[in-house]
Amino acid sequence: MTRTLTAAVHQEDDWFVARCLELDVASQGESLEQALTNLREAVELYLEQVSQPQIEATPFVTAFQIASAA
Repeated sequence: MTRTLTAAVHQEDDWFVARCLELDVASQGESLEQALTNLREAVELYLEQVSQPQIEATPFVTAFQIASAA
C-alpha cells in the first residue's frame, strides 16, 4: 500500500530540515532531495516500529500576508 504524506522543509545554514506534518518525525540532509529521502526512510522505520501510529489528518497549509513594520 502506498500512502501520501506531507513534508514541510526549511533550511538551517547548510542543512535542509524536513518534517512530516502527519507524524512527529523529522530528518535532515545537505540538499532538499537528501532531506526528503532521509525523511522517507525515517517515516518507514517509524511505521515499522510503532504498532498503532497516530497519523494526524493532513493540515491545511496556506500563506498569508502581514503589513510590514519597516
